[in-house]
Amino acid sequence: MRIHPSISTLLLLAWFIGSQSAIGQNYRMPGEDLPHEGTWLQWPHNNLYGPFYQGDVEPGWVTLTNALQTGEMVHIIAYDNAHRSHITNLLNNASVPLTNIDFFVFPTDDVWVRDNGPIFVYDQNDNLQILDWGFNGWGFDTPYSQCDAIPASVSNAVNIPRIDLSAMVLEGGAIEHDGRGTMMATRSSVTHSSRNPGLTEAQIEDYMTTYLGFTNFIWLDGVYGQDITDHHIDGFVKFANDSTIVTMDSLNLDYWLVTGNEITTIYNARNVNNQPYTIIKIPLTQNDVQTTTGFNTGIRGSYCNYYIGNDAVVVPTYNDPNDAVAMSIIQSLYPNRTVVGMNVQNLYEYGGMTHCVTQQQPIDLKTTDAPSPQEGQGFQWLPNYPNPAASETTLRFALAEFDEVTLRVMDIMGQMVLEKELGRFQAGQHAVPLDLTGLPSGVLFCQFTLRNGAQQVHKIVRQR
Repeated sequence: MRIHPSISTLLLLAWFIGSQSAIGQNYRMPGEDLPHEGTWLQWPHNNLYGPFYQGDVEPGWVTLTNALQTGEMVHIIAYDNAHRSHITNLLNNASVPLTNIDFFVFPTDDVWVRDNGPIFVYDQNDNLQILDWGFNGWGFDTPYSQCDAIPASVSNAVNIPRIDLSAMVLEGGAIEHDGRGTMMATRSSVTHSSRNPGLTEAQIEDYMTTYLGFTNFIWLDGVYGQDITDHHIDGFVKFANDSTIVTMDSLNLDYWLVTGNEITTIYNARNVNNQPYTIIKIPLTQNDVQTTTGFNTGIRGSYCNYYIGNDAVVVPTYNDPNDAVAMSIIQSLYPNRTVVGMNVQNLYEYGGMTHCVTQQQPIDLKTTDAPSPQEGQGFQWLPNYPNPAASETTLRFALAEFDEVTLRVMDIMGQMVLEKELGRFQAGQHAVPLDLTGLPSGVLFCQFTLRNGAQQVHKIVRQR
């Protein structure tokens, strides 16, 4: 089966928005926990699995769409126009607002957009690019040609340049990364001859360094043939952020066919600065997963395969006693996001969970036409995102030179409701998350003050 924010967030965003990393790689993939423009979904249809599949699994897509649309766009890929009409009616009947939902009509083989879909990265000038890795149906195990074409179709539709990397096969669910250069993956699903027979591990790492910004590689051997994905890492390891790894205890990892040495590697993982991660362990389901019709899959379910949206964290659930336990632990990791359960009992029979059916599109760092400030001009405000916002927004600004920035937030009556030192920043564009919890609703005024006393005031909107 497809077993398949804070000061640290501030530093992480600053790292990405810099013009180029110190080692000079050309592209970089932001962490999933950083702000999204939207999420891509491939909606289920009956063309591969028969007449009951779509009805069995698509309630989960309705839940997923509704959870995400409050904080970002949801880009839905429909098989054809009739399929698009069906999805629209389904969402309308479920009272899901369509304001932040759009549709693209491209034929697909299956639903696993994490693996076959576009991978969005920033180039050294902060422009969004789409990486189009090769996709061969997890080593020619299933039809794949239509899904392999999705990145090119998306690139053409949204006018984001595409980089053809078909010389290397790479599924998105085969890699987990911390957003700062550290990657974890299994060799069985990346370097095995079923994927990349003509490439050495060193060559594969070179591709990942150049196009994804990875410089610190943590490899597990994995188990080839363990499931259709050949032991994808996102079934049992999740980088919750740049300092935290979510995984399982040793007994559950052993159940997942992770060896003792690999368990030690996970628990002792270190980042690019040789610093250890905080390890959070969540359980498997108590029971083997059963579909809603009573079919027993014979396998317990993982909660590590969750997806981080702007407002919501969507966790796979199984109608199991441990659903609540896992969701509570995950909620503690994301206090400014709402944890939502997506029932995957029926989807699990086909080999996947929540993370497998999502693909994030990061925000466009160049949504303003205004140039960066020249030396001596000081500070330039860039649009915050999202706006309006309920619990958190990201403040974006550019500096002409190294400076210190202080933030004061005033309400509509001019009363100060928040004061904080944002920190010291190099010249260039920066993005800083602002927790709006406890601040009044409505129009708020953000006053930015530099070391020399220069000030700018800009308006944001908090909407409960």
